[in-house]
Amino acid sequence: MAQSPLVDVVHSAPGNPGMDEIGPCFDVAADDVDGLVKLALQIEPDLIVIGPEAPLALGLADILRARGFDVFGPSREAAQLEASKAFSKARMMKYGVPTAAYGEFTEAAPAKAFLRTMTAPYVLKADGLAAGKGVVIAETLAEADAGIDEMLSGKFGPASATLVIEEFMHGEEASVFVITDGKGAVYLPAAQDHKRVGDGDTGPNTGGMGAYAPAPVVNEQIMARVKREIAEPMLKGMAKDEIPYQGVLYIGIMVTAEGPKVVEFNARFGDPECQVLMAGLAGDIVPAILASATGGLKGNEAAFESLFELERFRPAATVVLAAKGYPGAYGKGSAIRGLKDAGKLEGVTIFHAGTDAGPDGAIIAKGGRVLNVTASGDTLREAVDRAYAAVDVIDWPEGFCRRDIGWRAL
Repeated sequence: MAQSPLVDVVHSAPGNPGMDEIGPCFDVAADDVDGLVKLALQIEPDLIVIGPEAPLALGLADILRARGFDVFGPSREAAQLEASKAFSKARMMKYGVPTAAYGEFTEAAPAKAFLRTMTAPYVLKADGLAAGKGVVIAETLAEADAGIDEMLSGKFGPASATLVIEEFMHGEEASVFVITDGKGAVYLPAAQDHKRVGDGDTGPNTGGMGAYAPAPVVNEQIMARVKREIAEPMLKGMAKDEIPYQGVLYIGIMVTAEGPKVVEFNARFGDPECQVLMAGLAGDIVPAILASATGGLKGNEAAFESLFELERFRPAATVVLAAKGYPGAYGKGSAIRGLKDAGKLEGVTIFHAGTDAGPDGAIIAKGGRVLNVTASGDTLREAVDRAYAAVDVIDWPEGFCRRDIGWRAL
């Protein structure tokens, strides 16, 4: 956004040392709705982009719009597509959108009875927001029973007070992104995330260990079906039910033998998918974001989609550097060196996530997923090689990453 000729300055909250290099950062937490509204009234920005899911679920977009601001992000009610798995599944059923068969439970006994009508593996999802970690794929009934007990006993707090159990869908996952003002819609190239912590897609789910775009599994025919069978029915149905969706709709799909089916919706750009999309786009994304916030996409889709044409998109990959122990307990406060040298490599951009400023300008780790080492290239192979070359320049013994990002496409 800072690269756009339309933009004078980007303010961030809460920000981090990487974002501090782009523009001023303000120490206001992402879920501090009152603090963010106060900050907006102080800065008076022309456009407000809400990045994470928590403030959307708390209704930040509604409050800011009521104050007269142009906001990119869905209303509290529309954001329930991500904030409540049960809400999302009910909407898909109503609008005829293909997805996995499911059941919704608040008590263990009926949940376990439902399990026994299904075949392994079993998919358990916390209904609410759990930072990308609220999904358990159990290989056996015993594992699934234990998962039900853990979730309904408060493993994810209020987020797992309700549990959704789904059939396991076989296929390859990908993510499709739709920018919409509630009426018109434009589509970005598909990306593929790597959710499991370990190489070869092993270990527990995380918030994402890397991504690449474009994802070849979403060919022209699959993309056409995603638009026709998923995106258009959802957006039209939400508008008809007076819950217009405004912002970016992330459609997590499984490309099955029967075609694309919805795994999940997110009410935001995915992380780390957003990084590869921004690295690969040839055009300026700000006009599309502005049109989503203010209206004007309907009838002008062709002009915006020319910015996102697959032929103009540069292949891109991102590797997440995480603190050892993630997604379980991990240490904080270790120093990260070599970032400037890594960032000088051709085609490389390093996005900060869980970082903080230490003494004497040092960068220290303060989160689970700490850095997104991103690169673009003429081919996906070149992008991946550039990203890992940058990873190898970074000196952070307390961190780790997956070494197989992009393996399905490569």
